[in-house]
Amino acid sequence: MVSTNNKPRFPLGQVVATPGALDALETNGQTPIELLQRHIVLDPGELDEEDQQTNEQAVADGGRILSSYLLKDATKVWGITEADRSSTCILLPDEY
Repeated sequence: MVSTNNKPRFPLGQVVATPGALDALETNGQTPIELLQRHIVLDPGELDEEDQQTNEQAVADGGRILSSYLLKDATKVWGITEADRSSTCILLPDEY
């Protein structure tokens, strides 16, 4: 389910990023803001239908939200917003 709404769907809380994710973004000339803008509207990125549905349910029920995007060089980067919406972390999958 692709969101056609460009309005934020949930609060991000405090935004943090791992050194690996920041290095990958810098290498690709991309910014964390680009990913956060997609994450907050539930842009599906690399998520399958099941994970997209899980995110929709998480918005409704207060669960954790996961996003997965590919950078220009195909490096995968995740965004995870905690269930209590206190924080969002941008990280590489192997840093999880």
